[in-house]
Amino acid sequence: MPRTLALLSALLLFLSVASAQFQFFEQMFQGGQQQQRHEPQNVPSDSSWYQQNYDNAHCTNYLCPDTLACVHFPHHCPCPHPIYEEKFELGEGKAVCVSKGGFKAGEAARKIELARKGLL
Repeated sequence: MPRTLALLSALLLFLSVASAQFQFFEQMFQGGQQQQRHEPQNVPSDSSWYQQNYDNAHCTNYLCPDTLACVHFPHHCPCPHPIYEEKFELGEGKAVCVSKGGFKAGEAARKIELARKGLL
């Protein structure tokens, strides 16, 4: 009786180890393929992505080249990064977006005006 119990215990141990090995290999070779995550791809390094979006944009007025926003006049174009940039209109329908650079509101415009007058 003790010998039968020992044989039965050894058989159960062998089957559990074999089962664990088969599960490991099944997960590694079959289940692992199903669990692969696809990372988003970077946009291409050429301008094809931009050109495609530009070509597909519908605008009956003026399409801003930096933001692809549709506005009535070129100087109405928004800055691409309004959190970090301040828009300053130069006149004659032209505007530039200038980095705020940690200045207080309106400071970038003041510095541009000083530069235009040759004082900076």
